[in-house]
Amino acid sequence: MAAEVGSRLGPYVVEARLATGGMAEVFVAKRVGPYGFQKRVALKRIVPRYARDPEFVAMFIDEARLAARLSHPNIVQIFDFGEHGDDLFLAMEYIEGTNLNRVLRGAVAREADIPIDVALYISREVARALASAHSSAGDDGKPLGIVHRDVSPANILLSSTGDVKLSDFGIARAADIEHRTDAGHLRGKLGYMSPEQVVGSKLDARSDQFTLGVVLAEMLLLEPLFGTGTDLAVLLRIRDADLSVLYSVGKRVPADVKEMLERMLARRPEDRYESCAQVADAIEEIARQRRMRMGPARLARLLHKLSLVGDLPPPEVELPATASSTTGDVTTIVPEGQPGGARDIDPANVAAATSPAIYRYKGTGGRLVGPMTYPRLVELFAVGDLDGESLISVADGPFHKARELGELSRFVTSPALRWKDVEKTTATLEGDLSRAVLPRLAHRLAVSRETGLLYLRDGRRRKKIYFVEGKPEFVASTDRNELLGEFLVRKGYCVRMEIEMALALLPRFGGRLGDALVGLGILRPVELFRAIGEQVRLRYLDAFRWRSGKYVYSRGVLSHEETFPLAQDAYELIAQAVSSCYATDEVEATLEPYLDRVLVLEPSPPVPIGVFNVPRGWAQVLESVKGDATLRTVIAREVAHAMAEPEAVYRAVFLAIACGIVRAD
Repeated sequence: MAAEVGSRLGPYVVEARLATGGMAEVFVAKRVGPYGFQKRVALKRIVPRYARDPEFVAMFIDEARLAARLSHPNIVQIFDFGEHGDDLFLAMEYIEGTNLNRVLRGAVAREADIPIDVALYISREVARALASAHSSAGDDGKPLGIVHRDVSPANILLSSTGDVKLSDFGIARAADIEHRTDAGHLRGKLGYMSPEQVVGSKLDARSDQFTLGVVLAEMLLLEPLFGTGTDLAVLLRIRDADLSVLYSVGKRVPADVKEMLERMLARRPEDRYESCAQVADAIEEIARQRRMRMGPARLARLLHKLSLVGDLPPPEVELPATASSTTGDVTTIVPEGQPGGARDIDPANVAAATSPAIYRYKGTGGRLVGPMTYPRLVELFAVGDLDGESLISVADGPFHKARELGELSRFVTSPALRWKDVEKTTATLEGDLSRAVLPRLAHRLAVSRETGLLYLRDGRRRKKIYFVEGKPEFVASTDRNELLGEFLVRKGYCVRMEIEMALALLPRFGGRLGDALVGLGILRPVELFRAIGEQVRLRYLDAFRWRSGKYVYSRGVLSHEETFPLAQDAYELIAQAVSSCYATDEVEATLEPYLDRVLVLEPSPPVPIGVFNVPRGWAQVLESVKGDATLRTVIAREVAHAMAEPEAVYRAVFLAIACGIVRAD
């Protein structure tokens, strides 16, 4: 049902549309009662295309329930939740004023600064709102674990009298349900994510603290903290917590404020303040030391100076889907459809973009191979069949070395993508691969926080694993099934036609398939981040399935590639490999020599078993090791007491021996 001016939603009369997004729309409405009673509210409802979707309706109801539990002067209050025909609506406190996004845009347009006391005041009020939400509990007294997930200027509302209100708790929380709402992800919020949001890690309250830090920095800098450019470039800077923009402004940001921002914007959550309440306290301390008077009056004066407050604000218009991630207003609409949004790609367009079969190369003995397309040629470089010295002909022209052809530049210059050079690296460690070698080796590299290259070779099969401080960050493979395009199709991120189109246009994107997929609108940057992280994880775990071959580790060798950090740490990955990459009979065969040897817990292991995040059953097995029983006895005892199956005992002990937690005397 359309909600036009003058129409009703329950007891509310719609006055104007405020905003429209991918999932919900907001109106100014008025409730009229007896004896002249009137109350103006902000009315949110599900956009019509989701109104009959049971899953999304359930999420909207969850939003209402969640928002109703939050009560704080700096949080937009919920008054009512109702149903009108097919529409569900949420009536909220209406803030007569503007939002911080308009303030930022207005200040830039007028070349006016946001005074530091005003920026700190707004940040303190938002920190207080977040602290209240983060500490809220349910009826049973247990913490609700609320994380806003969308602390951005458009969600910070400012009244004409200088009050600060944080909005959209419920919908932001619901938007984290990836399988349902990623197709409508708010493109305009891209610059206001935490590193853990970018890589898809578990979020807690410290994620909101990071994004509040981004907002404060932008108020002081009047430019995006993580710069402009492609969405992917912005996400990479967020992932790395790249504060170069903050450091480039000299004295524009005072040292004490910069120090606070550095802590709020730490890449690792554990390096930030423990809570947003501490952030509010830190702001108060800066104000006290500076004898700064913060309050609503100064903010109200700024809003009037920028001509941003008055009577009823004008309705907002929908922004185009290509709007800048740093200047978008409340929301921008990303069309629904497959994971990357609507992708109405005409097969005729794909055909027009398809790379012609114009490439040939000289194979062994000068044998001519081809003609072939550019994507096929790139694949041969990716799997190591061709290199920079290979002779290539384009369109029946003369043969040149591949390193002389611009469209092949990335594949012949990137160390991570070259295969012949790796044989020349100096070995720090080397040896034969067997089923028990890699867990021990990976553990050794993790404990020593090694940075370098682990090269595996078994016949024609090769793999390169680049470690940074003990954690795998980039993996190259000659297995065609592990190429990015194949992975994306297999996992359902893209269809084959989309990969072919992106490959055909690869030269326009510097030879990077991910950039091409994002540039063509086939994948969103966050999807690409998470997909590549998953691909690297699976490539790494596949190495634990190798049962023969050679390994060489070379310290200090870097990939020089953009990396996409894994959500799991190095120790968790080793435990996962032991759990999933070894057949039961393999583990039993490996441990057979230990059956009649006494198991003893190492008094000072390199790392405790807790860092591996092993299943509870495995942990119980290792807790039962007292130095008084053989492996055979431990198995019998655990099975007899129904504490663990033999397989769990074997795998727990296999991991513990490989990682120096248990020894067999």
